[in-house]
Amino acid sequence: MSIKTNLSKIKKKLPSHVTLVAVSKTKPIEDIMRAYLLGQRVFGENKIQEMVEKYQKMPKDIQWQMIGNLQRNKVKYMASFVDLIHGVDSLKLLKEINKQAEKHKRIINCLIQIKIAQEDTKYGMPYEDAKNLISSVEVKKLKNVLIVGLMGMASFTQDKILIKKEFKTLKSNFDKLQKTASNLKILSMGMSGDYTLAIENGSTMIRLGSSIFGARNYTN
Repeated sequence: MSIKTNLSKIKKKLPSHVTLVAVSKTKPIEDIMRAYLLGQRVFGENKIQEMVEKYQKMPKDIQWQMIGNLQRNKVKYMASFVDLIHGVDSLKLLKEINKQAEKHKRIINCLIQIKIAQEDTKYGMPYEDAKNLISSVEVKKLKNVLIVGLMGMASFTQDKILIKKEFKTLKSNFDKLQKTASNLKILSMGMSGDYTLAIENGSTMIRLGSSIFGARNYTN
């Protein structure tokens, strides 16, 4: 199937309150431009160098989102333009994002990553740690970052019951935190294999790569 067919099919089924992040990592600019010309404006990358190169060459009304595990020493390369950082899982990282955003006189939106999957390979904070972080005095002092929601990744499994349970856990965490943190608007959960289940369980942002662009190209 073509990118046009894939995007059209997904968008027809997408509720109006759900934002589609087209995961463009490893994809050539030609493919991303095809999606752009079809109206897609939000793209997600997991390697900063790749995102910077694409940002420099592509239209400037694109919202670039960092969706991968983020090293503190790389934040400076994208601080001038990144729209949303998904995988924030420590105060140290938040402080570095704040420091680099301040240099560019910007406020960078961030999502706190909660660990909901059973796998050790999945990153994220336990709920209690995230709750303490969001309400901490240190975070309130950071004027150039804004925590706007949560994100999480379900276990890589065919077990839909387990995936649903993990999504429900994240939605419950989100609902509890919203009571004291009014800035929380985004619940980012759901990828190509499980996004319909994620939406059914409260997701407001999904991250789709192969569903739009086809299988990943690891050679790029």
